Amino acid sequence: MSDMGSEKAFHQSPAPGQAIVAFDFDGTLTIRDSFTSFLKWRAGPVRWLTRLVQMIPAVFAYLSDRDRGRIKVASVRKFLMGADRESLEAEAERFAAEIWPRFMRPDALSTWEDWGRRGAHRVIVTASPETTVAPFARRLGAENLIGTRLAFDGQDRVAGSFVGGNCRGEEKMSRLRAVYGPDMKLAAAYGDTSGDAEMIAAADEKGYRVFTGRP
Repeated sequence: MSDMGSEKAFHQSPAPGQAIVAFDFDGTLTIRDSFTSFLKWRAGPVRWLTRLVQMIPAVFAYLSDRDRGRIKVASVRKFLMGADRESLEAEAERFAAEIWPRFMRPDALSTWEDWGRRGAHRVIVTASPETTVAPFARRLGAENLIGTRLAFDGQDRVAGSFVGGNCRGEEKMSRLRAVYGPDMKLAAAYGDTSGDAEMIAAADEKGYRVFTGRP
């Protein structure tokens, strides 16, 4: 299975001594979860409700094991299984363009832009799929994007699994170290849930739920 896609263009390396600043995406730069919003937008009202009903067994399993990765895989299989990569990327672009004005937190964007003016290397680290967050990262001018990776089959269609783990919690730190090295230093990190705790703890400037603005 393949996971290579256009989102890989973000994987730049910082210059020596350049500050690295990590931002969670959902709920931090945005007002709500982007992947759920994308799936709902893509499915349309009728198919969304139908597929949600079909997700009930997975929801009950989540209430038991609290495995966010497992329920995310279930949602990928129910809503995206078999989708062509190129078409999915085009849909993600349309979604980002449509929802951007009412989706992004103005105070988070201000901090993002301020770090950019200061010459920082800004990386989005998200549990949402890189494929669906990539259009937002491009609009933001992100230097890097690290997220959950959808697996694609030999025909470049969504295979219904991930390449690697759900990019949450310690997985965020593992992925950051894999990209920037074991001695990576974060000048700042921003997030809004327990899934960002390890990343925030590793940063000099710790931004937990500091953005509350709404468009």
